[in-house]
Amino acid sequence: MTVKPTYEELEQRIQELEKIESEHAYFKKALQENEGLFRMLYEKAPLGYQSLDENGRFIVVNQTWLDTLGYDREDVIGKSFADFLHPDWRDHFKENFPRFKSIGEILEVEFEMVKKDGTLILVSFTGKITRDKTGNFQQTHCIFHDITDRKRVEEALRQSEEKYRVLFNTFPLGITVSDHKGNIVESNAMAEKLLGLAKNKHEERRLDGDQWRIIRPDKTRMPTDEYASVRALKQKRQIENVEMGIVKPDGRITWINVSAAPLNLEKYGVVVTYGDITARKKAEQEYKTLFREMLDGFALHEIICDDSKTPVDYRFLDINPAFERMTGLKAASVVGRTVMDVLPTTESYWIETYGAVALSGEPITFENYSAEIGKHFEVTAFCPAPGQFACIFQDITERKRAEADRDVLQTQLNQAQRMESVGRLAGGVAHDFNNMLGVILGHAELALLRADENHDLHDDLKEIQNAAQRSADITKQLLAFARKQTISPKQLNINDTVESMLNMLRRLIGEDIDLVWQPAAHVWPVKMDPTQIDQILANLCVNAMDAISGVGKLTIETGRKTFDEDYCNDHQGFIPGDYTLLAVSDNGCGMDKDTLENLFEPFFTTKEVGKGTGLGLATVYGIVRQNNGFINVYSEPGQGATFSIYLPRFVDDDPADTAVSEKKTAAGGTETILLVEDEPSILRMTRIMLERKGYTVLSAVTPAEAMEKAKNHAGAIDLLITDVVMPEMNGRDLAGQITALYPGIRLLFMSGYTANVIAHQGRLDEGVAFIQKPFSMADITAKARELLDMAPDSGKSG
Repeated sequence: MTVKPTYEELEQRIQELEKIESEHAYFKKALQENEGLFRMLYEKAPLGYQSLDENGRFIVVNQTWLDTLGYDREDVIGKSFADFLHPDWRDHFKENFPRFKSIGEILEVEFEMVKKDGTLILVSFTGKITRDKTGNFQQTHCIFHDITDRKRVEEALRQSEEKYRVLFNTFPLGITVSDHKGNIVESNAMAEKLLGLAKNKHEERRLDGDQWRIIRPDKTRMPTDEYASVRALKQKRQIENVEMGIVKPDGRITWINVSAAPLNLEKYGVVVTYGDITARKKAEQEYKTLFREMLDGFALHEIICDDSKTPVDYRFLDINPAFERMTGLKAASVVGRTVMDVLPTTESYWIETYGAVALSGEPITFENYSAEIGKHFEVTAFCPAPGQFACIFQDITERKRAEADRDVLQTQLNQAQRMESVGRLAGGVAHDFNNMLGVILGHAELALLRADENHDLHDDLKEIQNAAQRSADITKQLLAFARKQTISPKQLNINDTVESMLNMLRRLIGEDIDLVWQPAAHVWPVKMDPTQIDQILANLCVNAMDAISGVGKLTIETGRKTFDEDYCNDHQGFIPGDYTLLAVSDNGCGMDKDTLENLFEPFFTTKEVGKGTGLGLATVYGIVRQNNGFINVYSEPGQGATFSIYLPRFVDDDPADTAVSEKKTAAGGTETILLVEDEPSILRMTRIMLERKGYTVLSAVTPAEAMEKAKNHAGAIDLLITDVVMPEMNGRDLAGQITALYPGIRLLFMSGYTANVIAHQGRLDEGVAFIQKPFSMADITAKARELLDMAPDSGKSG
């Protein structure tokens, strides 16, 4: 039987039910609130969430997942996870998803996913699998986060570290990093090579390692406390550019430049760099050696400009020993000073030229003369640094002097060539001209023998004779100028020769001119034809007389002069050696520069027409040069003139005078003479002259005819008189053949121009007897008699 509850029990039960209902409503509300909070946290969580079924299809994703990849929820739910992967990663997922299901969890698995806009991101997944009570697979629960930026940073860091490591190990400078105690904790390959560091010998891997044998630039030992690295570590400051040498075991030195700086890092002390400067030190040494030993001068300068950037001066920075030798300037006294301080009169040309080089950077090569130093230089200037210029100097003073000498020599050569041309002309003309003059003079002389002073033709014949003789004298002057006249040199005391002419010279210049004779004692002998001294003095005195207007003074003096090579190098035209001086001075009108330059030109004259031939001084010049001397003239307008003639000293090795005596002997005789002359008129005239003196004359117009007559002549032939220059055969060769037929025959050569057949440079060969055309009957017969009267064999010449 059922007992009914009481009212109180029902009321209590109702209260209990109300309480339970109230609590249920509370918990329901709380659950709803918690579900809302969870949903909000789920959707807005900073990590993406996804759940996949057993086939890898999406069951659920949160909003963060959708926002990260840019998809809508309907784009994802029910789709395969592989559809959202980069194609290269899909196989990776298919291979690993079954393993994931069997293991039950996944940690930090990375996939590259494709966002809706096509861009790629790298995501990292962590997840678990849920199973039912029987252990069957229900679904996966994974969270992921985008690690694209982190990976990018990590990759950049990795690349940076790799780059640092590559740079550290391949850097051309050695690098070491030490700790705070001076232990080397890091070093690159270059440092290990330069310092000889061994990775497995920690006791040697110290900044103050004394085993390195470090030396200073002066090669003295460097204490460890002077090392740049040790100083930087102890003094906590940067030390730069300390040069030191590392002496290797084989004695070779590696020179390094060291800089060190402290590192404000917990584990490190200092970083040190080591630069290999061995090549630079070698180059510097070679440069210093070149700088010191080079033959060319070298100078380094800096340009100085005014406010308008115009170069106004330059300063010496350095000069080498060659520059010192060239200029006489010493480095100790010029380096640091300006050129206007050192050489105040420096021309503006140098400053302007060097300024252009220093400011433009354009090099230049030029030649110029430095008046301050007195030398010519070839200069190459270039710009080694802004505002600076360097110069290489070559002293070309000697070259310039040589060029000047060459110009003078070229002028002299041109003069000599002109004179030689005139000489050849004179020689060519002289032969035929003297032949004609010989005919005129000879026949005039023969005619005068038949016409006494009372004869109607006597005066006319005398005029013809005088004119012909003057013409012959002019021809002789031409030959003397051209050094073609035939001479017979003798040893002379020039004082005696001049003294023998003084009376004649006084008569020549007249009483209004005072002739002063100043001989020097003990003059050296000379060897020349005495008639040439006569010609020199006569021409110089006549020239002086014409230069003196009215009363004046003329001085002749002699002396001795010796010229060495140094003197001759500084005085153009002088030749080293001992000389006898013959000087003629006057106080006449003097000469200007143009006159002096043309003084010895043939036919050059300042006299009026008809007052001179222009051959006087040319004759003097020719005679002096023919005797290997030289002549110097000093004159200024209104100051007179001095002609100084230097004749070579003669050293007498054989005192015997071998020249044929000029003393005329008695003419006439009965001997037989073979006469050879290619000019018929000369041949006829000479034959008549000789026959009138009693000689038997065999005449021939050609050498062949002469040989024929010599071979056919029955008796003796005592004398051969032959012309020198002839067709077929010259006189010397003819004389040789005639001498073979008549060994004792005497020889006499005649010519108006010998052409070096019997003379060399105008000097007769030893023992040669010669008569110059034109000649008189007295000259030819006296010469013939002289030879015929000589002792046997003394009159031969071949």
